[in-house]
Amino acid sequence: MVLQMESPAPSIKVENWLRGEPLANFQPGKVYIVEFWATWCGPCVAAMPHLVQLQEKHKDSGLEVVGVAAHEAAPTAVEARTKLDAWLTEKCSNLNYRIAFDHTGEMNRLWMEPSLAVGIPTSFVVDRDGHIAFIGHPMELDEVLPKVLSGSWRTSDQAKSAVAERIARNEPIAREQALKKPINDKFWAAVKTEDWKTALSAIEEGIALMPDDINFRQAHVHLLVHRMHDMRTGLPVIRQLVRDAIDRNSEHWMIVALDQLFHPNLDHSRFPSAERFAMGKELSEHMLALNPPQGDGRKFLSYPAVARYHHESGNKDRAIELIELALKSLDGPEPIADGLKQHFLPDLLQTLANYKGEKVCHGALCAAPQNNVPKVPRRSRPRRKHKTG
Repeated sequence: MVLQMESPAPSIKVENWLRGEPLANFQPGKVYIVEFWATWCGPCVAAMPHLVQLQEKHKDSGLEVVGVAAHEAAPTAVEARTKLDAWLTEKCSNLNYRIAFDHTGEMNRLWMEPSLAVGIPTSFVVDRDGHIAFIGHPMELDEVLPKVLSGSWRTSDQAKSAVAERIARNEPIAREQALKKPINDKFWAAVKTEDWKTALSAIEEGIALMPDDINFRQAHVHLLVHRMHDMRTGLPVIRQLVRDAIDRNSEHWMIVALDQLFHPNLDHSRFPSAERFAMGKELSEHMLALNPPQGDGRKFLSYPAVARYHHESGNKDRAIELIELALKSLDGPEPIADGLKQHFLPDLLQTLANYKGEKVCHGALCAAPQNNVPKVPRRSRPRRKHKTG
């Protein structure tokens, strides 16, 4: 079944309702935003204040926002639900819409997969007659939602054009994801039982199918080096990842490689120290050439990885400078959603406090140094689901 504009909205089949009253059925006369999201997804978190505003602004017009957490990364449903509930309590005290939880995959099968939705966040707008009116990114809702509420959207040329553009953009990605799904399913089932040989077999199958997929390449290094501790096989693999990242001049690939070499959550004691720091130096130099300190690039994404290399190398002043530049880039000339700022700011500030060994503040938010190196947004393994910004 293909799910698109004019399709009847699927059912809401979830395990738990973590916030708000359960929703059994879509009520005629109301408009619903069904938002697929996860706590690990920066763009999802960035969109949440926007959804709060939309719910408040349009509640008298019959709008109901429903957040669906169907992509939480945890070994079991209980762990995922507990983590999610704690996150909502800490981060979302002003939440004014429902949050549903599903760890079974049923909501993805009903909504995401048949709609060619290739990542999160994804918003589905259900019209007053229970039919799909819009599928897309939540930041597109400012323009679309008033027209849905007025009843003018689904008959407009703009709506038909948006549908055609989305399908043309997403269809190739959806086909690729369908090819990868059995491999990912095999991989994650093996990870759950710590069957690293089977996990490795799945990843090698994935690389044979898609040699340029960064998620497969990242998982290959992580399994060999950090799970199986097979440095004889793993070292050539990470060397090739570093070389390919530099040859591609890809900031994302360089971050992935640097994290495998210097992420504080990983044990690097088996690496030949001189080679590890040589690879880190080369990656960092290329990263800074690609996104120079004097430029206006989004340094909060890449500079923490470069700073970790410098800090571990003993160049504390340079590490501090890089984190300060990352913080500054949150307020740079290129607009950044408030939710995205709030996603990155606490970790950057905590890192700066740790590196300086003193309390630091950014606006109203402050952090004191901790003995342990702060955890940063993890990139050490591929996510279960692809995310889009």
